[in-house]
Amino acid sequence: MSRHIRKRTSAHLMALKTILPMSVAVIGLAACLPAWSQDSLSVRSAISAVETTGPLTLQQALALAMSSNAELTVAQRELDAAEGPVLQGGTRPNPALSVQLEDQRKATRTTTFQISQAIELGGKRRARIDAAERNRDIAAADLAARRAEVRSTVVLAFRDVLLAQERIKLAAETTELARRGSQAAGRRVQAGKVSPVEETKAKIAEATAGLDTLQAQSELMLARQRLAATWGSAYPRFERAEPPIGTATELPPLPTTESLMSRLASSPSLQRVKSNVALRQAIVRVENSKATADVTVSMGVQRDAQSGRNLAVVGLSIPFGVFDRNQGNILEALKREEKARDELALTELQLRTSVLQAHARLEASRIEAQTIRDSVLPGAQTAYDAATKGFELGKFDFLDVLDAQRTLFQARAQYQRASGEAQRLAIDIDRQLGDSTDSDATPTSTIPTSPAQR
Repeated sequence: MSRHIRKRTSAHLMALKTILPMSVAVIGLAACLPAWSQDSLSVRSAISAVETTGPLTLQQALALAMSSNAELTVAQRELDAAEGPVLQGGTRPNPALSVQLEDQRKATRTTTFQISQAIELGGKRRARIDAAERNRDIAAADLAARRAEVRSTVVLAFRDVLLAQERIKLAAETTELARRGSQAAGRRVQAGKVSPVEETKAKIAEATAGLDTLQAQSELMLARQRLAATWGSAYPRFERAEPPIGTATELPPLPTTESLMSRLASSPSLQRVKSNVALRQAIVRVENSKATADVTVSMGVQRDAQSGRNLAVVGLSIPFGVFDRNQGNILEALKREEKARDELALTELQLRTSVLQAHARLEASRIEAQTIRDSVLPGAQTAYDAATKGFELGKFDFLDVLDAQRTLFQARAQYQRASGEAQRLAIDIDRQLGDSTDSDATPTSTIPTSPAQR
């Protein structure tokens, strides 16, 4: 019996010896989690530490998005990776060591040790570096375009939050007006001047205004979540969005056509296409350089065992470009360069057309909003005040009050819609042309216009 217990005890000890190292390894692995889990936690904590719990300004929202947006991180990683081909393009060919034995008999064997070095001709190394640098320019242009997209998304989301906040204010004012109308109708019913049906209608109008308030609150919650998602946060912590100047319904300025066309050349999308043209030109130079054959120089020592002498060996290898002159790859590179130039002209035309159309719609939206603000809103407010006062004095029916109230609410909603559309169009123009105050703009690539400049 004791022997059996000793066997079980030794088996348990062996199991513990096996499990303990594994447990230590697992604990050590969990403690050394510099991988995605701890990184994501640190990112989330950094976001929570930076995001304000009070009023949020547009500059703060942009700073959060530019530092924590996942799309910008991906584009930045691509730009970092583009440095590799630039480094690799500057490397030279490695030397080669060869050993050759002639004759299997040791007494008469000849052994040759030789080192060969390929020498690149035709500017191959410089052409590779240029092509890699142009590819890096494309990655930089993609990053700049992505920054413009993210900035536009943040500004639009911030504007939606501001508009949702204004809708809540408008809904509160509407509810207050409906409440006052309901109270006025109740007093007139108690005085026996109108039918109880009028009070019922007023109560219905008040309840409808309350439903509009609930809908406005729901829209504000969704707008806050969309804004917080631009910097990777699922739960917004800011209290409210603070408008930079004036109110959320302030009309954006109307830029001149000349200023828009002057910003056209620095557009992120146009810069990307220009960088692609420059890349295709660099690839043409790479393929042209391959048509020049490289020279291989070799030096070594030959040991003749039979005579006991060492002989110097010098070699030079020059291939003749008789059949393969890289003509097919050169033709492909030239045609792709022409295609890139055609894409540049097409992109410029489409961008100019899109910007001019957005400018025309912006002007129309501004005129509509100004007309509603300067003419429709004052008249609707005056008509509602007169109808309310006349109803309290018994001169108007409550249907007149409801009609005036409906007209006023519609005018306010139309102004919000028109001003919001004008702001959206102004933001879209900045997205296409790039923000004029953005310091991350990509420098313009030099595009030769004639074959002599290549």
